[in-house]
Amino acid sequence: MQNILEVKDLLKVYPDGTIANREISVAVEENTIHAVVGENGAGKSTLMKMIFGIEQPQEGRIFYRGTETEIRNPHHAISLGIGMVHQHLMLAPDLSVAENMVLGVEPLRRTLFLDSDRMVRVTEQISTENGLAVPARKKIRDLPIGVKQRVEILKALFRNAELLILDEPTAVLTPQETEQLFKTLFYLKENGKTILFISHKLREVKQIADRVTVMRDSRIVTTCDAEGLTEDDIAYLMVGREISHDRIPTGDAPGEVKLSVRDLSYVDDDGLPLLKQINFDVRAGEILGLAGVEGNGQTPLINALTGLLSGTKGEIKVTGESIAAMSPRTIRERGLSHVPEDRMENGVADVATLEENFIVDRYFKPRFSRWGRLLWRIISEHSRDLIKRFNVLARSSKTVVGSLSGGNIQKVVVARELSSDPTVIIAAQPTRGIDIGSEELVHNLLKEARDEGKAIFLVSADLDEVLKLSTRVIVIYDGEIVKHFETTDGVTGPDLGPYMLGVKREEGAGGTIRP
Repeated sequence: MQNILEVKDLLKVYPDGTIANREISVAVEENTIHAVVGENGAGKSTLMKMIFGIEQPQEGRIFYRGTETEIRNPHHAISLGIGMVHQHLMLAPDLSVAENMVLGVEPLRRTLFLDSDRMVRVTEQISTENGLAVPARKKIRDLPIGVKQRVEILKALFRNAELLILDEPTAVLTPQETEQLFKTLFYLKENGKTILFISHKLREVKQIADRVTVMRDSRIVTTCDAEGLTEDDIAYLMVGREISHDRIPTGDAPGEVKLSVRDLSYVDDDGLPLLKQINFDVRAGEILGLAGVEGNGQTPLINALTGLLSGTKGEIKVTGESIAAMSPRTIRERGLSHVPEDRMENGVADVATLEENFIVDRYFKPRFSRWGRLLWRIISEHSRDLIKRFNVLARSSKTVVGSLSGGNIQKVVVARELSSDPTVIIAAQPTRGIDIGSEELVHNLLKEARDEGKAIFLVSADLDEVLKLSTRVIVIYDGEIVKHFETTDGVTGPDLGPYMLGVKREEGAGGTIRP
């Protein structure tokens, strides 16, 4: 089979001295799905940026369709037939789907005026041709993440992409959205497209890829057919050691109730009830998992617990004290920490340094400031300690967070939240977007926090994660608690499925739930 892309001996060194890629050589066969996997910071995204012309290599050669090419910028890459969907989507939120679709190549009427009707027709046509339904007239900001991603893919196809680069495309998707994306990718492959699929999710790689390239420490370890590899094989090649998939053993008997929720309800501005009489307790020394298909009330529940949602009814207590009317900062001072489900939206300030992000919730405390002045030497020491403990791959504590890989940004959030000495930890999608080695690290840290007596409320779309970590599990459907599993022993994903889909429910599950 003919190669559509070949790179030879690429080297990329950033101005701060970070070697992102070295001696990178790989060939991508036409009409295949070629996965590139590796730990966060292994160099996957940098390699893709060079192929798309965002970054330029210091050394090496790139061949596209057999011709050596210096890809000068993304416009040049697009003209060659290369498209890219970035990990953090590059859409204008205040423009409509159709306006985003034609941005830069807008159809005009009489050469002066934007032809809005034609713009919508073009969007609907390419949407229909590729089986990717999108609402042409809706604004991007009003769409769920899975639909936004479809828009990005359609944008690339509208610009005649033959090689489509997807950088961590499932990092923020629900399982259902991921399944739909894969159907789309198989369809595109059948219709002559080539996909470069960057991921760290090994099950997905095995499910979708024809060939796999494994990267570690800025180098390529191997490239081979996916059929001959197991998930454990890929994991070992990625991190250089065995990864445990065993469930974390249950700890000592839980202690006192640290987080108590009673009759929590919420109706949005359109009159839709998003939370309906939610009741549960989380005790010291346990992890209570919340399972459910995303969009069934998880986000408003998390926002209510952390002070980000007003207008709720019911009672929320932390260590016996009501927090319902408190600000997020006051709630944090009462001992509640929060790993948010969207790290870029609510987790970090991407233009700030690691030091600034690590102290954003504690800069006013005597350890870090005195007489109105920040103690930067102490802050730097604190930040370097967190970077080491949580294995954040960064040049220094003064590195801007936005320059890190997505997985390392997630580790910055987890490091800050777990180091705040919380009583209660709200962990929403704590390992979303991070590699298997870092996932194991976060899981062990949550276990350690549990064993230290923290009360942890875990919300995750990953059922394997919920069952691996949780002492108990509750299931949410349509804003209600529909099932309580008092232990996870012997419980499997199929056991949770009927409750998650609303097919089954346990009478009284929404009542006061205790172990």
